Amino acid sequence: MIPGLLFVGLGNGVWDVSQNLEGTRIETGLGRAIMPWFHAAFSGGTVLAALIGAGMTALKIPILVHIGIVVVLAVVTVLWGTTKFLPTHVDEPLAEGETKPVVRSAWLEPRTLLIGLIVLSAAFAEGTANDWMAVAFVDGHQLSNALGVVAFAVFLTFMTAGRILGTGLLDKYGRVTVLRILFGMAIVGCVLVVFGPTWLAFVGAAIWGVGASLGFPVGMSAAADDPSRAPMRLSVVATIGYTAFLAGPPFLGLLGDHFGVLRALIVVGGISLIAILIVPVTKPQVPEPSLPS
Repeated sequence: MIPGLLFVGLGNGVWDVSQNLEGTRIETGLGRAIMPWFHAAFSGGTVLAALIGAGMTALKIPILVHIGIVVVLAVVTVLWGTTKFLPTHVDEPLAEGETKPVVRSAWLEPRTLLIGLIVLSAAFAEGTANDWMAVAFVDGHQLSNALGVVAFAVFLTFMTAGRILGTGLLDKYGRVTVLRILFGMAIVGCVLVVFGPTWLAFVGAAIWGVGASLGFPVGMSAAADDPSRAPMRLSVVATIGYTAFLAGPPFLGLLGDHFGVLRALIVVGGISLIAILIVPVTKPQVPEPSLPS
């Protein structure tokens, strides 16, 4: 079981960077924002997978059959989808006597690291809601388990809607303005969920969902502004961002043990405030010229 999970995690990580890289290629080719649509599809796939899993569980289908079906569908989809990929960046051939340029590590680039921090903030806002939203409504607002799930569904619905509708706003107002507003909405939504009465907490879940919608995809786009360095920068940004999914749940659980799960969610507001301060690094950059060694 553990080796299987290890390979699933490794494959998913490489797959995630690759598909985000392809998304930036398409976005660059179209000349307009489109990355949030791909992440909206990711959110939709999460919901669809949960429904399929619930259905198979209800039908008492053996787990090996369940996993086998998922593997077949994944392989078929990847084999079909990757045939449609756009060509990746190709380096210009070296002239006679010219040496290959020095490739700097993306881990040494301040802008890349700050974009990673923005993506981490967005992932923390999203992942915290995924793991703790329903629990917070049940324990903190004294609601039934069913209504706790409804609160999470509200968050997920508005986050997906934000990703679908947000592309036009990015084209019209730019990354910096849109992200500042959305991270501000995440803070407002978080405050309403934690401190508001029950009905207002549901409104807060919706605002929080919109606020968490674009940070991750826009961060990926920003990391890929220079096509020649996009693979390296995307891998760094994704690694930093996914730290939130790894460390966020236990961190919130620890705080929840001391202050209650609902009160612990206020950390999302603090991290989103940090993101607002560094959002200007996502401003589109002109690709840097290669330097000879």
